[in-house]
This record gives sequence, C-alpha cells and structure tokens, in this order.
Amino acid sequence: MKRVLINVVLIILAFTIQNCVFPLLPFLSAAPNLLLILTFSFGFIEGKEAGMYYGLLSGLLLDLFYSGPFGFYMLIYIFIGYTNGICTKYYYEDYITLPLILCIFNELAYNVYIYVLRFLIRGRLDFMFYFREIIIPEIIFTVVTTLLVYRLFLFTNRRLEGLGKRRDGRIV
Repeated sequence: MKRVLINVVLIILAFTIQNCVFPLLPFLSAAPNLLLILTFSFGFIEGKEAGMYYGLLSGLLLDLFYSGPFGFYMLIYIFIGYTNGICTKYYYEDYITLPLILCIFNELAYNVYIYVLRFLIRGRLDFMFYFREIIIPEIIFTVVTTLLVYRLFLFTNRRLEGLGKRRDGRIV
C-alpha cells in the first residue's frame, strides 16, 4: 500500500513538473515526458497490471488537463504500461539498456499516435517536419531524463521492497 501511495505521489509530482515547470524553461526546445517515463518504468518493474493502473492515472491526469476527447491520452498510456509490463520477464535491475530501448520505442509510439490522431486527420501531411522538429528532440530529452530518473525509481522500489520484507519479518 505504501508503494502505491508513493508511486501515485510521484506521478502527480511528475505531472506538475512536466506541465508547470518545463514550459517555463526557455532553453528547452522540447520537454521530457516524465509521465511516459513513470508509466513505462512502473510497468517494466512491477508488471502488466501495475503498468496499466499507472497508465490509467497518468492518462487521466493529462485528459483532465488538456482539452480534446476524453480518454485520448489514457488509451496510449494504458497501452504503454501494459506492453512494458510484458517485458517484466526480461527484467534485470542493473542493466539500463533495455529501459532505454523501451523509452525510445515508447516515445516514438506516443508521438506517432499524437501525430496520426491530432495532425494527420486534419490534413497536415508533413510528417518529416513533425519528426525532425518535435519527435527527435523529445526522444533525446526523454532518453537523457530516463538515464537519471530510472535509477531513482529503481532505488525507491528497492527501498520499499526492503521495508516491506522487514515489516513482514517482524509480524511472524
């Protein structure tokens, strides 16, 4: 229960930073997608169901904050949380390469989803401009942020598991 509460607080904090702080920084041409990092990290570390629940919460926050059809962001975040939860069986905590590769694919899938359902439908067909100006910078910033933030999530997860095991040991 403590882990879920801390992860929900992390998601709310990431949402606040992503939408209130990053737009105010003038030197950022693109902002890292912290909610995407959290969703795929929790799905990757904790499994399919946890990834879906955290994706639901992240998508719900974005759907409430941005206008448009309700469930638009929720759908992609639930999908990302679930598909990264499938990779749990390949999970080894100390290697960072698989989370970085997943980050690149998730960011690419997220941005293509946004392009197809927000721009392509309205007749904006210049995908190469969108790819060059939006997708590539956002992927770079998100991957660099994942290098830093993923270790923090991993440390927090290990810490909470250790506290849970110690607490279970005292009860018996």
